[in-house]
Amino acid sequence: MAKVAFLGLGVMGFPMAGHLQAKGHEVTVYNRTAAKAAAWAGTHGGRSAATPAEAAAGAAFVMACVGNDDDLRAVCLGPEGAFAGMSAGATFVDHTTVSAKVTRELAAAAAARGLGFVDAPVSGGQAGAENGVLSVMCGGTEADYAKAEPVIAAYARICRRIGDSGAGQLAKMMNQICIAGLVQGLAEALRFGEKAGLDGEAVVEVISQGAAGSWQMANRHKTMLAGKFDYGFAVDWMRKDLGICLATADEIGAPLPVTALVDQFYKDVQAMGGSRWDTSSLFARLRKLS
Repeated sequence: MAKVAFLGLGVMGFPMAGHLQAKGHEVTVYNRTAAKAAAWAGTHGGRSAATPAEAAAGAAFVMACVGNDDDLRAVCLGPEGAFAGMSAGATFVDHTTVSAKVTRELAAAAAARGLGFVDAPVSGGQAGAENGVLSVMCGGTEADYAKAEPVIAAYARICRRIGDSGAGQLAKMMNQICIAGLVQGLAEALRFGEKAGLDGEAVVEVISQGAAGSWQMANRHKTMLAGKFDYGFAVDWMRKDLGICLATADEIGAPLPVTALVDQFYKDVQAMGGSRWDTSSLFARLRKLS
């Protein structure tokens, strides 16, 4: 068991930090909204801190799950950032989905202080975080990963080192590219079935057992048909992630025509007032169009 700090208590971070405490780790949390950190401590019995540096003081591992590149820099750097509070030999584990560029920048800053750094974005959504069954894809040195993996195991169903610093973030981009195409395909199929007068649930019961089956089909078709879109990852966050994917694709020369198109479809959903709807709300866009 280890002394651990957890920075960022959103829909993912709150339960992830809870799993660490439940597994016997000594957890101190920080959140930009202090009331949420106090609420976490009241629920799980750990401690809360006023700054990332205070939370990180004396911790062997500092985990973060914040919003974007700038948020991550803010909790890492500066006199109140986590790096300032960490002791040489401690390891920073970033679960935020950010660019590989900021990952490499912060990994270098950590190394200069004698700190380990593992980029470890997650997949599995809020339900995966709450149930402790996330998929975690990691980048960093083999030594840093080996130290961090037993701690990450508190909320992971699978955790793998993909490669050096930034590889975890690149793997997460692949994840989001896959999801974008899958959700759009599922939305189109369900709307096609509606327009054809078919029972969508009956069709899915059959086709989900064949080559068309997917996690999205199994877990989202019923809520999509019911017009309910508050079950997962928000459209705003998906567009942030797809923006990272598309920018990286331009840098490395990888064409992403379907991803670029689906990103624009999510822009349409935002214009419909669906910024906080989950990603399956592509179906609402198709219903509006036809």
